Amino acid sequence: MPEVTQATLTKELRRLEGFQLIKRKVYPEVPPRVEYSLTEIGMKLLPVLKELEIWGDEYKKYIKR
Repeated sequence: MPEVTQATLTKELRRLEGFQLIKRKVYPEVPPRVEYSLTEIGMKLLPVLKELEIWGDEYKKYIKR
């Protein structure tokens, strides 16, 4: 998503962290490094997102007709 700014990405990652869907790990390095991963409850969203992707693909085909 090249059009997303660093500020917007950080804001959204913090929101997802606030919802406890992702966890953030900060490494004490120079330069600082941060790693994000899904929480247990966040992983339960994966099947829902996959179905949404399938629906989106079908919808794109539908509107091209």
